Amino acid sequence: MGRTTLSLFATAAALAAVTGVAVVAAPSGDTGGGSGTARATKSAARMPVQRSAVVCPAPTSSEVAETTYTAFSPGAPASAKAGAGGRDARRTADLLPVTTTSSRPPAKKDGKDGKKEEEGKKGSGGKAPAPGTGPVLTLKAPGAPVTATTDRSDAPALLGSAEGPLAPGYTVQQTTAVTAGSGRGLHGLTCGPADTSFWFPGVSTAKGRQDYVHLTNPDSAAAAVVDLELHGKDGRVAAPAGEGVTVPPRSSVPVLLSTLTDTPADNLTLHVTARSGRVGAAVQASDEKQGGDWLPASEPAAAAVLPGIPADATSVRLVAFAPGADDADLKLRFAGPTGSITPAGHETLHVRSGTTETVELDGVARGEAGSLLLTAEDGGRVVAGLRVTRGKGDKQETAFLPAVEPVGARGTVADDRAKGTSLSLVAPGAEARVKISAWAAGGGTPATRTYTVRSGTTLTVEPPVPGGGKGGYALTVETVSGGPVHAARTLTLPQDGVPAFTVQPVPDDRSTVEVPAVRSDLTTVTR
Repeated sequence: MGRTTLSLFATAAALAAVTGVAVVAAPSGDTGGGSGTARATKSAARMPVQRSAVVCPAPTSSEVAETTYTAFSPGAPASAKAGAGGRDARRTADLLPVTTTSSRPPAKKDGKDGKKEEEGKKGSGGKAPAPGTGPVLTLKAPGAPVTATTDRSDAPALLGSAEGPLAPGYTVQQTTAVTAGSGRGLHGLTCGPADTSFWFPGVSTAKGRQDYVHLTNPDSAAAAVVDLELHGKDGRVAAPAGEGVTVPPRSSVPVLLSTLTDTPADNLTLHVTARSGRVGAAVQASDEKQGGDWLPASEPAAAAVLPGIPADATSVRLVAFAPGADDADLKLRFAGPTGSITPAGHETLHVRSGTTETVELDGVARGEAGSLLLTAEDGGRVVAGLRVTRGKGDKQETAFLPAVEPVGARGTVADDRAKGTSLSLVAPGAEARVKISAWAAGGGTPATRTYTVRSGTTLTVEPPVPGGGKGGYALTVETVSGGPVHAARTLTLPQDGVPAFTVQPVPDDRSTVEVPAVRSDLTTVTR
């Protein structure tokens, strides 16, 4: 083989390494002529990602809790070009434990092995092993979710990774039922990728509330250094203890937010920034009276869509932060089942730059499930989230709703149950049609149903249930036609009269990546 040919192969290999998550291949029929730039642009194609990685925080330190992990991959969408990922069907996706450096109060040991097997989940992970003994669960094939459970109070943070045919749409759901004590209720979280910046509107350092930010470093070679900033109604809150937090390699560090400042406050915004390295970040909020949940991150944007407000909400609190140099003047709308309205007395909200504002919207739902729509004027941006409470008295439970990106081509969410699962679908602009597919644990053909979401409305549906209505399953949401659709999944599992629930966003699962074509170009080696 000549050196010129080898150089061409090396060039193609280098480009494939740069993209990292997709296969690069020359399109059929490329003869090598014409402008290289023009050809690459015309021939760019969406191809399946080749590797996905997620981080799951340590679920709880409670002795009266059980956590369910569900992993799922729907595989590459039909719209994507075939890539090299499908060549090796023997690949698996593992969920592995990491070391946890705990700042929580020490959990009481009860001698239990913490292992439970969920019935009716043949082929699932079943029993979750003790920390450090191997994968918590292993996903072996697309189209069939797998599940493992544990009641260990020392369950560690986890790292999940999928390659090849399992990478597109790979998702892990972590659901913890806490039956007593602070934070009693349902804590749900879709495990997310590591990054360098996260915004969490709605955190608290007030008495009666315990908010932990979990920082997980997936890197096995270098430590990550993280800054934690708190922003309140008057601007940044002094929190010197949050500067330069070190997260050792392949480890997780939970930090109690109330230890960062001497001034307790409710309705704060937390900004997590990695000075070096990357981390997974998640906030768990536990309230002595109002239950608890994981508080998802939100991204700064000029417009925000927050679906999943239940019809029986007793309290709805909007928390908004303006991260840029400009103030944000927000227009508020509530999108219900029949149309959009402007909440009386809350038509607008002014958020000064660098500050956090709150507004109580308790009567916004009026017995109808829906979504909150925010629009910032004059170039402003906002980070927004909702704290939603159901129940009354000592039977209250809380969930946090973030701003959600559009579903796009496809969104994926795991750990759905035959009873207690609903989807909120909102079309803030044009009417849209979406296809919902439900994938059973045993695999096979998914149950599907198509819905129309009218412009400016929220459609709340109970998705189709596969497998005869038994056991857990996974869902995909695909945009068929029309305008953008935003979605959230609500899981409700009542506990002794408490309406325990959790809401997870369903954004685009980023199954594909746009890859420019590579073609032979002799001028590369002759210039």
